[in-house]
Parts: sequence; structure tokens; C-alpha cells
Amino acid sequence: MKPARSFTTRLSLALALLLLAYGAFVALLGREVAAEQEQESLQRLSHGLAGHIVGHWPEITSTNRDEADRSARGALLSMLMTVNPGVQVYLLDADGRVQHYIGEPGMVRQAQVDLAPVRAFLAGAALPLRGTDPMGSGLPRIFSTAMFPVRAGDTRPPGYLYVILDSQARDAVAAQVGAKRLWRGAALAAAIGLLVTLMLGLFTFRRLSLPLHLLTQRLREYSQRGTMPEGAASPAPKRPAGDEVQAIGEAFDDMKQRIEWHAEREQRQVADHREMMASVAHDLRTPLTALHGHLEALAAEASPEEATRRAAVLQAALAQSRKVSRLSQQLFELAALQSTQQVLHHERFSLDELVSDAVQKFGFSDAFPPVALHGVPPGRLELDGDLQLIERALTNLIDNAVRHAPSSQPVLVSLRRQGTQAEIVVEDGGPGLPGELHERLDQCLPLRDPPIKRSSGGIGGLGLAIAQRVAVLHGGSLRPLPAPLGGTRLCLALPLAD
Repeated sequence: MKPARSFTTRLSLALALLLLAYGAFVALLGREVAAEQEQESLQRLSHGLAGHIVGHWPEITSTNRDEADRSARGALLSMLMTVNPGVQVYLLDADGRVQHYIGEPGMVRQAQVDLAPVRAFLAGAALPLRGTDPMGSGLPRIFSTAMFPVRAGDTRPPGYLYVILDSQARDAVAAQVGAKRLWRGAALAAAIGLLVTLMLGLFTFRRLSLPLHLLTQRLREYSQRGTMPEGAASPAPKRPAGDEVQAIGEAFDDMKQRIEWHAEREQRQVADHREMMASVAHDLRTPLTALHGHLEALAAEASPEEATRRAAVLQAALAQSRKVSRLSQQLFELAALQSTQQVLHHERFSLDELVSDAVQKFGFSDAFPPVALHGVPPGRLELDGDLQLIERALTNLIDNAVRHAPSSQPVLVSLRRQGTQAEIVVEDGGPGLPGELHERLDQCLPLRDPPIKRSSGGIGGLGLAIAQRVAVLHGGSLRPLPAPLGGTRLCLALPLAD
């Protein structure tokens, strides 16, 4: 298949066509303007011709058929026609009817002349003025006219001398002589202008489209070198593109297809990763639970007579077992919360009661440091959401505070109403949040994409990531608050029920 013309070629052809059309338009317009100016000049030059004739040869205005010098009048008008064959002389009566014409008999085909242009001419109207052509050409003609001298006793104008300045004979000669020169000159000027403009246009278009041409070459080379990844749909066969803009469009379509394929692959990988994490956490929970039960059984069966070392080893093993169990549980919960198929179980409940129960639960577990409610109770606050998830988020926040705060300072939990939201603030006197963790929470960025790595190895912030995800699923947020006395202050904001 024949390749399409390049973008520069198409621009050059369009420029050539526009120049040709513009040249033809200018030629036609110039012809009309030149003809108009010529007629105006001729009428101005011959403006007083009819008046001059009437003033110097009054015998031609006589309407007495018995006058002896009628032949002299005919001779005078014939001489005027001989000097300028393009002039036609008519004698009109007061109503504009042709009474006499110097020329061949029968040439007058329209005996009635419109007197409105005649009166405008005599009144000094702006030129050019055109009047009736008694020859019947149907075209208005420039003219010169004068009124016959008024005699004593006349109640109406005695008549008019009406001189046509551009007759059909003059038009024919002007068309043969002037049109050929006009069109020849216009054609020569248009050809020279077109050639010069095309050369400048080609040079300019080439320079302007050079970056576009180079980009097209790079895209074509990349398209020929690159292949679609395995498993992706093959693009439809394309015809060879000579147009740079078309080539860029095809390259964009190909790039869009590649990006969409990679985005779909990334989504599949993320979904597979979350599913794998959930499966791993689920598979770990059963053996860890069994191991923890065996360790607790061994610790319970240990007699006072047994060595202290065995008891210490068992307590250390139990501590590590609890840690691994908590980590696997958090991984499982986080993977479930990050799933796109997560569905919340909405119900209306009292948030103030939930906060009070959570604080009491830590009080019954003999946690150190102690957990206590702080601040003025806001009264009943109702939420519409997943009770278990919000309880889990609040438990994670309090548990993190208990594990990182010193035993001498209690963990304070307060609840307050802030507009249409309820805010749960958990504060402790610990070392504070790590810099990256604090920055992400402050900017409302996800804590698990990508995961935060601890300096000592492993990953951290799982409990906070679960609380943040629960807040986001409910239309709220988890953010840090200023702590002037040190430690950590975290605010879990949740929208209240309508």
C-alpha cells in the first residue's frame, strides 16, 4: 500500500492551494476595482462634456423642425462621434424619452431613460453614477448630462442632453486590449509570488517540523524494536504511515495498550500478593495456636522443684509465641482489609460505650502502664459502621501505646465531638513515632504501600496500618497530634451517624 504523504508535504500542498485561491481572488477583486476606478476617472474627466456642448452649440438643442441649420446640428454631433466613437449622444425630452440619437437608425432599443440618476448627476452627487443604456444592453453606463436652456413660458424642463461615455464598442475594445494584459500580468505575478512563497514555506515548514520528524523516527524505531509482553493482546495490523502526526498517534495508541496491560498486571500482582499474605497468615495461625497451647501446658505443669532455667525458657518461648501470633493475626487482618472485596457490616452503635469497654478490657488484663479515660465525657455518640473493625482499630492503638510507653506514665484515652465527627485520642509518654511513620500519617498516606522497614529488620506499623485502613473504610482518618510534653498522640476520626 502506498504510504501517505508526510505532514510537511501536506502543509506545502495546502499552502500552494491557498495561494492559488488567494491569487485568483485578488486578481478578480483587482479587476473590479480597476474597472470601477477607470469609470470614475472617465466620468470625472468628462463631467462637463454635455454642459460644454449645450453651452457652445445651442443649435443642437433646438426642437424646431423648420430650423435651417438642422443639418449643421447633425454635422456637429457626427463630428463628436467621429472624434470619440465610444461616446453616444441622445436628446431627451422632459420625461426622459429619447427624441434624437446621432447614429444608425434603429439602434435605440430602450427609448425611456431613468431620470433619477440624471437628476442626481445634475445635483452634484458622488461619482461614479450609472444610468440607462438606450442601446438595450441591460448594463448601467456612466454618462454626462446637461439640461437644455429654459425658454420663456416653459413650465417643464425643455429636455436633456444625455451622453453615454462607455458604450458597448468601447467595452469590446477594452476587453480585447486590457483583459489580456491584466490576466497576463496577474498570472505572472501570481506565479512568481507562488514560487517564492512555496520556497520560503517549504524551508520554514521543514525547520518547524524537524523536531516532529525526529520524534516520529524515534517512535517508529521503538515500535519496530519493541514487542508486546507475553499474554497481551496483539495490536491490529497498521498500514504504513508517512504522516508524522499519524505515526505519533499510532505510537500513542501502542503505548496506551502497553501501559494498560502493565497496569492490569500490577493489579493482578497486588491482588495475588494480598491473597498470598492472607493465606500465609491463615496457615500460620493453626500451628502457632497449637504451639502456644503446648507451651502454656508445659508452663502450667512446671513444678516448684524444677529448675528456674526451665521456667525462664518457657516464659521466653511464650513471649515469642505471643509476638508471632499477634503478627500473623495482624497480617491476616490487614490483607483482608486491603482486599477490594471487603464489605463492611454496618450497624448503629454507641461509640462512647465501645471506648469505655476497650479501656476496661485493658484494665482487667493488668497492663502496665495502666490505661485510663481522660477528659470530659461528651455524652452519647452514635456511629453507623462495622463495630468489630472499629473495636479492632481502637484496640491496636491502645496496645501500641501500652507496649511503647514507660510503665510509670499511664496511657490516656479521650473521646470528643468535633463537628460531625467523633475523635478518639490515644496518648502515651513513649519515645514517639518514627519519622517516616509520623510523616505518612501526617500527610494521610498509606502505611503499607510500600511497607515501612525497621532499622533492626522486619516490618513495622501493622497495628497502625490496620487502624488507618479501618478509618478510611468508614470515611475517617488517623493522624498524629502535637505532643508538647513528648510521646505520641494519635487521633482516630470517624463520622457520626446522621
